[in-house]
Amino acid sequence: MTSLSKQKLIKLIEGAIFASSSPLSLMKIKQQLLVEYTVSHQQVLNAIAEISLVYKDRAINLVEVASGYRFQVVDSIASDIAVLFQEKAPKYSRAILETLALIAYRQPITRGEIEDVRGVSVSSHLIKTLLERDWIKEVGHKEVPGRPALLATTKEFLDYFSLKSLAQLPQLMPLSESSLTDIEMQLANSESEESTQKRETETK
Repeated sequence: MTSLSKQKLIKLIEGAIFASSSPLSLMKIKQQLLVEYTVSHQQVLNAIAEISLVYKDRAINLVEVASGYRFQVVDSIASDIAVLFQEKAPKYSRAILETLALIAYRQPITRGEIEDVRGVSVSSHLIKTLLERDWIKEVGHKEVPGRPALLATTKEFLDYFSLKSLAQLPQLMPLSESSLTDIEMQLANSESEESTQKRETETK
């Protein structure tokens, strides 16, 4: 195993996160990027903290999401930068955003329970769309007649909306029509900003 200077460690981690097309986890940094070096877990954390500090007041920040670390454009300028891109962020129907919000806040939840809250049926196509986007997954079956699938959000959902964990979802009143509208707006706004940040990263 080879020793590694503090500055080279910082450069390696910064470069790897910058070049990665997806969030880079601590495990991947340690087990793949630094596999040939003698580096402690704390040294890696210290290096990440220093990189984060360097970018603290820049247009791009180092952020931690569910799957690891990535660079992204700060929220305050994301909408301004969006004008540089001809591609528009996909727009999702209220039904999709409302269903996603219910899954996020009440998971694990069955399709029938979603329908009970929304008061309308949930189409198979809608659930398929969320599954194909890797925003939700089946995590088991409820022990009731028919054993319906239990749905929950994924790490990809957290990454897409720039969340480290479900604990970062905004605190809301008990779910109601008005609060669901608030959630939908937050998801839609987060999606627009994340699309800009993601495209900016892909053009590096």
